[in-house]
Amino acid sequence: MKRSPLTITVAFVLIFVFGLLLFTYQVRKSEVAVVTFFGRIVRQKVEPGLGLRWPWPIERVYKLDQRIQTFEGKEKYESIKLPDQNIVLIEVYVGWKIENPMKFFPQFLDGSISVAEERLEGIVRNAKNEVVGKHVFSDFVSTDEKQMKFTEIEKEILDRVKQDVSSLGLDVKFVQIKKIGLPETVTQNVFDRMKSEREKVVTSIEASGTEAATKIKSRADADATNLLANADAQALDIQGQGIAQMIESLKVLEQKPDLARFNMEISALEQMLKEKTTLILDQSTAPINLLQPIPPRAFDSGNTPAGKNP
Repeated sequence: MKRSPLTITVAFVLIFVFGLLLFTYQVRKSEVAVVTFFGRIVRQKVEPGLGLRWPWPIERVYKLDQRIQTFEGKEKYESIKLPDQNIVLIEVYVGWKIENPMKFFPQFLDGSISVAEERLEGIVRNAKNEVVGKHVFSDFVSTDEKQMKFTEIEKEILDRVKQDVSSLGLDVKFVQIKKIGLPETVTQNVFDRMKSEREKVVTSIEASGTEAATKIKSRADADATNLLANADAQALDIQGQGIAQMIESLKVLEQKPDLARFNMEISALEQMLKEKTTLILDQSTAPINLLQPIPPRAFDSGNTPAGKNP
């Protein structure tokens, strides 16, 4: 019985696809593949794309996620006693990834992420307790932010963890303190201590302000005293000059008293008539009398000059 060309073509295509599935595997960009030969690791593939293999059970391909994984400790707010006898509750979160698949795979069967996190959680807990237990309470909680050492503590924990996971094929990218708390029994004592420290800071600031105000006031008083002294000296100098000028003027006026009186009356009249003013005064009152017309000088008829006829 003859088979149709279409059937033969489809059969060859299926055989080809089946062969690809048996002898190739696909690695994504976010993955790395570990190939075992009868259970023994023989190679890894870190570049994305197709890879060749022998069919199962000769070779098996295990694909591992190389993206950064994050997790938080299951025991949240684990209490840690500090050297100064205070107790803090610390919660951290961790970011990690598979750095060396050839080391990672034998440690965690089938590349289990959950098993790796359980192992890593214990390492992080031990490192956290060891590092945090070396620091005093003011490194975590203080009114002065310069005393707190969160960054240094996180770096110490990270360095400690990196040392412990180097043989597991893991790379811990970060360890950060997510939350920090205090037991209820010591919370009020901590608040009272913080309040006392804050009051000390306020008292110090007030004392500094009072001292600065006293210095400013003293300096202002000294400046005012100097200004008043200079003003008094200038006033005495001006007064002395005025007295000297007055004495000179009096000497001149003593020589011609009539002229001096006339000048005084003219000055008084100028001041009175400086603006439009209506005055009701006696015409003989000085200096109004200066406004009266001067009568013509009369000559006595009996006193005709000699040598002239009338």
